[in-house]
Amino acid sequence: MPSPAAPGRVGTMLPPGQSTSLPGWRASHWFNTPTPIELEDLRGRVVLVHAFQMLCPACVAHGLPQALRVHEAFQGEAVTVIGLHTVFEHHEVMGPQALQAFIHEYRWPFPIGVDWAAEAGPLPVTMAQWGLGGTPSVVLFDRHGRARLHRFGVVDDLALGAAIGQLLAEGPAVAALESRDHDGTDATRPACDGEGCVLR
Repeated sequence: MPSPAAPGRVGTMLPPGQSTSLPGWRASHWFNTPTPIELEDLRGRVVLVHAFQMLCPACVAHGLPQALRVHEAFQGEAVTVIGLHTVFEHHEVMGPQALQAFIHEYRWPFPIGVDWAAEAGPLPVTMAQWGLGGTPSVVLFDRHGRARLHRFGVVDDLALGAAIGQLLAEGPAVAALESRDHDGTDATRPACDGEGCVLR
């Protein structure tokens, strides 16, 4: 399948010994799974989390279709794709009922959780704890549940597939690695554009 038209940077895996531990996601509701899913339950598998909002154009055009491609390409492999609906704006129109209709309309087959709403402030709990800068965002966990890739924006399919393949090929003794994207610029981005929806 073709890569997105405007691919982003994935970054480089860091040397062994440099690791980041993120808490598991907090979800208030789940779709496409009979029981809630915890990150801890998926130890031994590579886990790809695609954080999205259903009203984010780049999520609909790039992020979720990419999650579907990974889900389909790695069926039978030790890879789990999780969608995380991380709503930080327009809360009143992106509730669970609207999300259920959205999932049904687009036929997203992988498990999708609703990021837990914070008691104060617009950012949901997981989005704040993981330091996500907007949607779409990709977080890739290795078989030990450690974050190895943390990227906001559109990610190239081939680069993401290579990162997943590298994690699948690693033995259990490999130290955790992390890759975070650093834009390197102080340019202000609009709230939503072709690359995603940014926190203001």
